[in-house]
Amino acid sequence: MDEVQGPASRPKIGFVLSGGGSRGAYEAGIIHYLRTDLAKRIGHHVPIDIVSGTSVGAINAAFLASTMSDPDSQAIQITSAWKSLRIEELIGLRPRDVMRGMKMLLGGNPPPPAPGSFRYGGLLDTSGLERFVIRTIPWRGIDRSMRTRNLHAISVSCTHVGTGHTVVFLSSAEPVPREWSRDPFVRHRSARIGPRHVLASAAIPIMFPAVKIGEEFFTDGGLRQNTPMSPAIRLGADRLLLISLKHVKKEPKIIEQERVDAYPKPLFMVGKALNALLLDHTEYDLMRMQRINMILEAGNASFGDKFESMMNHELVRLRGAPLRRIQAVHIRPSEDIGALAAQFVAAGRMKVDGLIARKLIQRLADGEAAHESDLLSYLLFDGDFAAELIELGRRDAAKKEDELASLFDVSTARTTDPAVVAESIGVKD
Repeated sequence: MDEVQGPASRPKIGFVLSGGGSRGAYEAGIIHYLRTDLAKRIGHHVPIDIVSGTSVGAINAAFLASTMSDPDSQAIQITSAWKSLRIEELIGLRPRDVMRGMKMLLGGNPPPPAPGSFRYGGLLDTSGLERFVIRTIPWRGIDRSMRTRNLHAISVSCTHVGTGHTVVFLSSAEPVPREWSRDPFVRHRSARIGPRHVLASAAIPIMFPAVKIGEEFFTDGGLRQNTPMSPAIRLGADRLLLISLKHVKKEPKIIEQERVDAYPKPLFMVGKALNALLLDHTEYDLMRMQRINMILEAGNASFGDKFESMMNHELVRLRGAPLRRIQAVHIRPSEDIGALAAQFVAAGRMKVDGLIARKLIQRLADGEAAHESDLLSYLLFDGDFAAELIELGRRDAAKKEDELASLFDVSTARTTDPAVVAESIGVKD
């Protein structure tokens, strides 16, 4: 497969990966499509210069960054890893794990961390997931990808437990802007991205233990920044591919009534709470960016071509950054992943060893609505379920083939200074 021209002579392309636990297999399907079908259509591997991830998106981002020097094998590697998953190997579902979780739900304190441990709290034992992440991702490859200029930068967003602020950990081949953000709730830290940063970003609140980095604890970055578009732009992305993990469609009345009936169920409410915390930010961010884009277009139409430059001159003085439009494509699931999880378990397709583990997963499914299992869809790290989501991701990416081909067409020269910090995006949804 032919290589693409270096990022210095073309637009930089960012890949933004959001969070959602085991739903991340959907992102792996899109990566597979980019590296296979789309690469065949355009005659070369698509360039990905900046990867920005939150929660499970941070795991996929780290894998991409670490294997960027070998794009030919990325598709098979990432899909094989997802398809190999067994839930009981990643999450502790033994009797003692269940008793520990129940004790904490009743107000008990988590056991003190073992000497040298970097995990604390959480209802579930995720030591298996941590071993999987550490062993599966070739971590030294991140530095190698940046040294060879196959990667420009990677960012991973986490939530600081003590303050609730977002901390964006990033590694870049070039100096990052000093003025990262004037948002008092967002900070950036240069770091050599490693397992702890990714595991902290993927620590689903309450369910998974917080992760210690240095002397501080961090948890899921999706609490405040589930779709980390801003870090990708600030790192120099001129074009973006955005992946979110929430299906948006008008539901039939029977499903709406079912949700009303299921409202009192605690597990149903936990699933909806996780959706609100980790998924709904995506829609807000996209609407905000589309609104800014329309303002810029309306201003140019009303006041002429000088409108944007004159407005940005003042904005730089007031807030340290201008606004600009960035070509972007957004892909989201065409089917409800929570519903797919419910169907998967109801069909008896889940492979779980041990009576207690199997009963616990079935209880999670029964504790929600009959046609959807949002909480389960975050925790269903099952290889066969992952294969379904991978195929769904491939199908949804194929529907956007023309837009993706245009996004990754780097034959046009860059029209903006890569050092310019920007926040406005025009999104094709």
